[in-house]
Amino acid sequence: MKELLQALTPGERDWQIATRLDPKRIPAHIAIIMDGNGRWARQRNYPRILGHKAGVDPVRMVAETGAQLGLEALTLYAFSVENWKRPRHEVEGLWRLLRFYLRRELPNLMRNDIQLVAVGRLESLPGPVQDELQAVMDKTALNRGMRLNLAINYGGRTELVDAMNALLDNARLEGNLDSLEITEEAIATHLYTAGLKDPDLLIRTSGEMRISNFLLWQIAYAELYVTETLWPDFTRTELLEAISNYQNRERRFGGLTLTSPAPVETSPLLLEEEALELPLA
Repeated sequence: MKELLQALTPGERDWQIATRLDPKRIPAHIAIIMDGNGRWARQRNYPRILGHKAGVDPVRMVAETGAQLGLEALTLYAFSVENWKRPRHEVEGLWRLLRFYLRRELPNLMRNDIQLVAVGRLESLPGPVQDELQAVMDKTALNRGMRLNLAINYGGRTELVDAMNALLDNARLEGNLDSLEITEEAIATHLYTAGLKDPDLLIRTSGEMRISNFLLWQIAYAELYVTETLWPDFTRTELLEAISNYQNRERRFGGLTLTSPAPVETSPLLLEEEALELPLA
Protein backbone atom coordinates (compact mmCIF):
# COMPACT_ATOMS: atom_id res chain seq x y z
CA MET A 1 0.00 0.00 0.00
CA LYS A 2 2.85 2.36 0.87
CA GLU A 3 4.40 1.74 -2.56
CA LEU A 4 1.19 2.82 -4.28
CA LEU A 5 0.90 6.04 -2.29
CA GLN A 6 4.51 6.85 -3.13
CA ALA A 7 3.72 6.43 -6.83
CA LEU A 8 0.70 8.78 -6.71
CA THR A 9 0.54 12.56 -6.73
CA PRO A 10 -1.03 13.99 -3.53
CA GLY A 11 -4.39 15.56 -4.27
CA GLU A 12 -5.14 13.66 -7.48
CA ARG A 13 -8.23 11.45 -7.73
CA ASP A 14 -6.35 8.14 -7.31
CA TRP A 15 -4.47 9.47 -4.29
CA GLN A 16 -7.72 10.58 -2.68
CA ILE A 17 -9.29 7.13 -3.11
CA ALA A 18 -6.14 5.31 -2.00
CA THR A 19 -5.80 7.32 1.20
CA ARG A 20 -9.35 6.34 2.18
CA LEU A 21 -8.61 2.61 1.82
CA ASP A 22 -8.00 0.51 4.90
CA PRO A 23 -4.60 -1.16 4.36
CA LYS A 24 -5.68 -4.04 6.63
CA ARG A 25 -8.69 -4.83 4.42
CA ILE A 26 -7.08 -4.89 1.00
CA PRO A 27 -8.28 -8.05 -0.81
CA ALA A 28 -5.69 -10.80 -0.73
CA HIS A 29 -6.78 -12.07 -4.16
CA ILE A 30 -8.59 -10.21 -6.94
CA ALA A 31 -9.92 -11.90 -10.08
CA ILE A 32 -10.91 -9.96 -13.20
CA ILE A 33 -12.99 -10.91 -16.24
CA MET A 34 -11.50 -8.58 -18.84
CA ASP A 35 -14.47 -8.07 -21.16
CA GLY A 36 -15.33 -5.53 -23.83
CA ASN A 37 -12.32 -5.45 -26.18
CA GLY A 38 -14.45 -6.32 -29.21
CA ARG A 39 -17.13 -3.75 -28.42
CA TRP A 40 -14.48 -1.10 -27.81
CA ALA A 41 -13.11 -1.75 -31.31
CA ARG A 42 -16.56 -1.91 -32.93
CA GLN A 43 -17.54 1.46 -31.45
CA ARG A 44 -14.54 2.96 -33.28
CA ASN A 45 -14.92 0.93 -36.48
CA TYR A 46 -11.61 -0.81 -35.75
CA PRO A 47 -10.77 -4.47 -36.36
CA ARG A 48 -11.39 -6.56 -33.23
CA ILE A 49 -7.69 -7.30 -32.81
CA LEU A 50 -7.07 -3.60 -32.17
CA GLY A 51 -9.47 -3.84 -29.26
CA HIS A 52 -7.41 -6.68 -27.82
CA LYS A 53 -4.24 -4.66 -28.39
CA ALA A 54 -5.79 -1.69 -26.55
CA GLY A 55 -6.50 -4.03 -23.65
CA VAL A 56 -2.80 -4.72 -23.03
CA ASP A 57 -2.08 -1.47 -21.19
CA PRO A 58 -4.83 -2.04 -18.58
CA VAL A 59 -3.28 -5.47 -17.93
CA ARG A 60 0.03 -3.79 -17.13
CA MET A 61 -1.77 -1.22 -14.94
CA VAL A 62 -3.70 -3.72 -12.82
CA ALA A 63 -0.63 -5.93 -12.39
CA GLU A 64 1.56 -3.03 -11.32
CA THR A 65 -1.11 -1.51 -9.06
CA GLY A 66 -1.89 -4.89 -7.52
CA ALA A 67 1.78 -5.38 -6.66
CA GLN A 68 1.96 -1.88 -5.15
CA LEU A 69 -1.15 -2.58 -3.06
CA GLY A 70 0.40 -5.74 -1.71
CA LEU A 71 -2.04 -8.25 -3.22
CA GLU A 72 -1.09 -11.87 -2.78
CA ALA A 73 -2.64 -12.84 -6.11
CA LEU A 74 -4.30 -11.37 -9.18
CA THR A 75 -6.03 -13.70 -11.65
CA LEU A 76 -6.91 -12.41 -15.12
CA TYR A 77 -9.24 -14.24 -17.52
CA ALA A 78 -7.26 -13.99 -20.74
CA PHE A 79 -8.58 -16.77 -23.00
CA SER A 80 -11.38 -19.24 -22.31
CA VAL A 81 -11.83 -22.75 -23.66
CA GLU A 82 -14.82 -21.36 -25.58
CA ASN A 83 -12.74 -18.66 -27.30
CA TRP A 84 -11.44 -21.20 -29.84
CA LYS A 85 -14.83 -20.74 -31.58
CA ARG A 86 -13.79 -17.26 -32.67
CA PRO A 87 -12.50 -16.64 -36.22
CA ARG A 88 -9.10 -18.21 -36.82
CA HIS A 89 -7.41 -14.93 -37.69
CA GLU A 90 -8.59 -13.39 -34.40
CA VAL A 91 -7.32 -16.34 -32.34
CA GLU A 92 -3.95 -16.30 -34.10
CA GLY A 93 -3.78 -12.54 -33.52
CA LEU A 94 -4.38 -13.10 -29.81
CA TRP A 95 -1.45 -15.53 -29.64
CA ARG A 96 0.84 -13.01 -31.36
CA LEU A 97 -0.37 -10.34 -28.94
CA LEU A 98 0.25 -12.59 -25.94
CA ARG A 99 3.82 -13.31 -27.03
CA PHE A 100 4.39 -9.58 -27.54
CA TYR A 101 3.00 -8.85 -24.07
CA LEU A 102 5.21 -11.46 -22.43
CA ARG A 103 8.38 -10.10 -24.03
CA ARG A 104 7.52 -6.47 -23.33
CA GLU A 105 6.38 -6.94 -19.76
CA LEU A 106 9.08 -9.24 -18.41
CA PRO A 107 11.23 -6.30 -17.16
CA ASN A 108 8.16 -4.83 -15.40
CA LEU A 109 7.35 -8.18 -13.80
CA MET A 110 10.91 -8.46 -12.50
CA ARG A 111 11.01 -4.86 -11.26
CA ASN A 112 7.74 -5.33 -9.35
CA ASP A 113 8.77 -8.77 -8.00
CA ILE A 114 5.74 -10.39 -9.69
CA GLN A 115 5.61 -14.12 -10.30
CA LEU A 116 3.72 -15.02 -13.48
CA VAL A 117 1.87 -18.34 -13.65
CA ALA A 118 -0.32 -19.52 -16.53
CA VAL A 119 -3.33 -21.64 -15.52
CA GLY A 120 -5.50 -23.69 -17.83
CA ARG A 121 -5.05 -26.47 -20.37
CA LEU A 122 -1.76 -25.11 -21.60
CA GLU A 123 -0.82 -28.26 -23.51
CA SER A 124 -3.38 -27.30 -26.19
CA LEU A 125 -1.74 -23.93 -26.93
CA PRO A 126 0.50 -23.45 -29.98
CA GLY A 127 4.07 -24.56 -29.35
CA PRO A 128 5.66 -21.08 -29.58
CA VAL A 129 3.11 -19.71 -27.09
CA GLN A 130 3.85 -22.54 -24.66
CA ASP A 131 7.58 -21.86 -24.99
CA GLU A 132 7.18 -18.12 -24.39
CA LEU A 133 4.95 -18.67 -21.37
CA GLN A 134 7.30 -21.23 -19.88
CA ALA A 135 10.30 -18.95 -20.36
CA VAL A 136 8.64 -16.07 -18.49
CA MET A 137 7.34 -18.39 -15.75
CA ASP A 138 10.85 -19.75 -15.28
CA LYS A 139 12.41 -16.28 -15.12
CA THR A 140 9.87 -15.00 -12.58
CA ALA A 141 9.65 -18.20 -10.52
CA LEU A 142 11.83 -16.85 -7.71
CA ASN A 143 9.93 -13.56 -7.40
CA ARG A 144 8.23 -13.32 -4.02
CA GLY A 145 5.77 -10.49 -4.52
CA MET A 146 2.31 -10.81 -6.04
CA ARG A 147 1.43 -13.89 -8.09
CA LEU A 148 -0.13 -12.98 -11.44
CA ASN A 149 -2.25 -15.82 -12.82
CA LEU A 150 -3.06 -15.65 -16.53
CA ALA A 151 -6.04 -17.93 -17.17
CA ILE A 152 -5.38 -19.17 -20.71
CA ASN A 153 -7.41 -21.88 -22.44
CA TYR A 154 -9.23 -21.91 -19.13
CA GLY A 155 -12.72 -23.00 -18.11
CA GLY A 156 -14.14 -23.44 -14.64
CA ARG A 157 -15.81 -26.72 -15.56
CA THR A 158 -12.72 -28.13 -17.25
CA GLU A 159 -10.69 -27.16 -14.17
CA LEU A 160 -13.02 -29.22 -11.98
CA VAL A 161 -12.84 -32.14 -14.42
CA ASP A 162 -9.04 -31.96 -14.38
CA ALA A 163 -9.02 -31.82 -10.58
CA MET A 164 -11.23 -34.90 -10.28
CA ASN A 165 -9.14 -36.81 -12.83
CA ALA A 166 -5.97 -35.87 -10.94
CA LEU A 167 -7.53 -37.22 -7.73
CA LEU A 168 -8.41 -40.49 -9.46
CA ASP A 169 -4.98 -40.80 -11.10
CA ASN A 170 -3.22 -40.31 -7.77
CA ALA A 171 -5.45 -42.86 -6.09
CA ARG A 172 -4.69 -45.41 -8.82
CA LEU A 173 -0.95 -44.82 -8.52
CA GLU A 174 -1.10 -45.23 -4.75
CA GLY A 175 -3.34 -48.28 -5.01
CA ASN A 176 -6.12 -46.89 -2.83
CA LEU A 177 -8.80 -46.21 -5.44
CA ASP A 178 -11.40 -48.20 -3.52
CA SER A 179 -10.90 -46.10 -0.40
CA LEU A 180 -10.69 -42.75 -2.18
CA GLU A 181 -12.68 -40.07 -0.33
CA ILE A 182 -13.74 -36.95 -2.24
CA THR A 183 -13.69 -33.91 0.05
CA GLU A 184 -13.67 -30.18 -0.53
CA GLU A 185 -10.09 -30.06 0.73
CA ALA A 186 -9.01 -32.82 -1.67
CA ILE A 187 -10.56 -31.04 -4.65
CA ALA A 188 -9.05 -27.68 -3.67
CA THR A 189 -5.54 -29.13 -3.57
CA HIS A 190 -5.88 -30.24 -7.20
CA LEU A 191 -7.21 -26.99 -8.68
CA TYR A 192 -5.02 -24.81 -10.88
CA THR A 193 -4.92 -22.28 -8.04
CA ALA A 194 -3.97 -24.78 -5.33
CA GLY A 195 -2.17 -23.11 -2.44
CA LEU A 196 -3.70 -19.68 -3.09
CA LYS A 197 -6.47 -18.01 -1.14
CA ASP A 198 -9.77 -17.87 -3.00
CA PRO A 199 -10.57 -14.51 -4.62
CA ASP A 200 -12.08 -11.96 -2.26
CA LEU A 201 -13.21 -9.73 -5.11
CA LEU A 202 -14.31 -10.57 -8.67
CA ILE A 203 -14.41 -7.64 -11.09
CA ARG A 204 -16.14 -7.82 -14.48
CA THR A 205 -15.93 -5.07 -17.05
CA SER A 206 -18.40 -4.22 -19.87
CA GLY A 207 -21.54 -4.53 -17.73
CA GLU A 208 -22.33 -8.19 -18.42
CA MET A 209 -24.02 -9.85 -15.44
CA ARG A 210 -22.51 -13.33 -15.66
CA ILE A 211 -19.36 -15.13 -14.56
CA SER A 212 -18.69 -16.92 -17.87
CA ASN A 213 -17.33 -20.20 -16.50
CA PHE A 214 -14.58 -18.45 -14.53
CA LEU A 215 -13.22 -19.84 -11.23
CA LEU A 216 -16.50 -21.56 -10.47
CA TRP A 217 -15.17 -23.25 -7.33
CA GLN A 218 -13.00 -20.42 -6.05
CA ILE A 219 -15.50 -17.54 -6.21
CA ALA A 220 -18.11 -19.21 -3.99
CA TYR A 221 -17.88 -16.32 -1.50
CA ALA A 222 -16.26 -13.62 -3.60
CA GLU A 223 -17.73 -10.12 -3.69
CA LEU A 224 -18.83 -9.19 -7.21
CA TYR A 225 -18.19 -5.80 -8.80
CA VAL A 226 -19.55 -5.13 -12.30
CA THR A 227 -18.74 -1.97 -14.22
CA GLU A 228 -20.06 -0.73 -17.57
CA THR A 229 -16.52 0.33 -18.49
CA LEU A 230 -15.06 -1.64 -21.40
CA TRP A 231 -11.74 -3.29 -20.60
CA PRO A 232 -9.50 -1.03 -22.76
CA ASP A 233 -10.91 1.97 -20.83
CA PHE A 234 -10.45 0.40 -17.38
CA THR A 235 -8.22 2.66 -15.30
CA ARG A 236 -6.41 2.61 -11.98
CA THR A 237 -9.11 4.93 -10.65
CA GLU A 238 -11.79 2.33 -11.33
CA LEU A 239 -9.70 -0.45 -9.81
CA LEU A 240 -9.29 1.57 -6.62
CA GLU A 241 -13.02 2.40 -6.61
CA ALA A 242 -13.81 -1.32 -6.89
CA ILE A 243 -11.61 -2.02 -3.85
CA SER A 244 -13.22 0.88 -1.97
CA ASN A 245 -16.65 -0.56 -2.78
CA TYR A 246 -15.46 -3.96 -1.54
CA GLN A 247 -14.32 -2.48 1.76
CA ASN A 248 -17.74 -0.95 2.34
CA ARG A 249 -19.44 -4.36 2.26
CA GLU A 250 -20.03 -6.85 5.08
CA ARG A 251 -18.65 -10.32 4.38
CA ARG A 252 -20.54 -12.89 6.46
CA PHE A 253 -19.71 -16.18 4.65
CA GLY A 254 -23.15 -17.50 5.61
CA GLY A 255 -22.90 -16.39 9.25
CA LEU A 256 -24.04 -13.36 11.22
CA THR A 257 -22.28 -10.05 11.70
CA LEU A 258 -21.09 -8.91 15.11
CA THR A 259 -23.67 -6.13 14.99
CA SER A 260 -26.60 -8.50 14.46
CA PRO A 261 -29.16 -8.34 17.30
CA ALA A 262 -28.95 -11.12 19.84
CA PRO A 263 -31.64 -13.81 19.54
CA VAL A 264 -34.63 -13.38 21.83
CA GLU A 265 -34.74 -15.90 24.66
CA THR A 266 -37.63 -18.31 24.16
CA SER A 267 -38.71 -21.10 26.48
CA PRO A 268 -38.56 -24.69 25.20
CA LEU A 269 -42.24 -25.09 26.07
CA LEU A 270 -43.23 -22.12 23.91
CA LEU A 271 -41.18 -23.47 21.01
CA GLU A 272 -42.98 -26.81 21.28
CA GLU A 273 -46.39 -25.11 21.31
CA GLU A 274 -45.51 -23.01 18.27
CA ALA A 275 -44.19 -26.06 16.43
CA LEU A 276 -47.52 -27.82 16.94
CA GLU A 277 -49.30 -24.96 15.19
CA LEU A 278 -47.14 -25.15 12.05
CA PRO A 279 -48.88 -26.57 8.98
CA LEU A 280 -47.46 -29.88 7.81
CA ALA A 281 -48.02 -29.27 4.09
